[in-house]
Amino acid sequence: MELIEYLHNHFYRKEELLSLSGIGLEEFTNYQNALVMPKASYTLALGLQCHSFFGTHNESHNREFYAKGYVSWLKDLRLQNNPKQIFDLFKTRYNDTIYQLNSIGHTCSDIRMNKGLAIHIENEWKHFIDGTYGLCTKSGLPEDIARKELASIEIKELTKEENLEKIDIQKLQRAVDLLDSASSLFAPHERQKSSRQALINNIRQKFDLK
Repeated sequence: MELIEYLHNHFYRKEELLSLSGIGLEEFTNYQNALVMPKASYTLALGLQCHSFFGTHNESHNREFYAKGYVSWLKDLRLQNNPKQIFDLFKTRYNDTIYQLNSIGHTCSDIRMNKGLAIHIENEWKHFIDGTYGLCTKSGLPEDIARKELASIEIKELTKEENLEKIDIQKLQRAVDLLDSASSLFAPHERQKSSRQALINNIRQKFDLK
């Protein structure tokens, strides 16, 4: 039951997403087939068995859950004319977020966030469409994806050394806080193996962060 509560509290069922976005199932399916709308973050397969005077009755149902940020993504899709424009929107929003984070001191040496950013964003787009980031970020949107990726790389680079200088501890605190702001809580059965556990909870404990 904890899993079901988590999904209902942090995601929209497909039916809710369509209603809030004001689009029909056919239009939504067309977006997914065109590879511009992410797949479900979670799919729940439910098997029901009912016992009564009339005997036993069995039912099965599938429920799809999507990141809540996809309401705005679907509205943005309606303003674009083709898949290239939609990818360009994703790329621009991702790029702008990295630029803004760089301007306030979130930097790393990893080529993916520097000269290789364009190629990296192409790979990120594939994970976005596969539904990966609808699961592991709070909104599932390009801004949270960029925050999560840059913060994760920052944390890994800063923690290569066991003994950190005070200035590095301050940078680490900011990177962990950034990741915390963008990262999802993860489903109960995933938490111990999640990036949140490895890069937020464990790092805070190891380096005595807030």
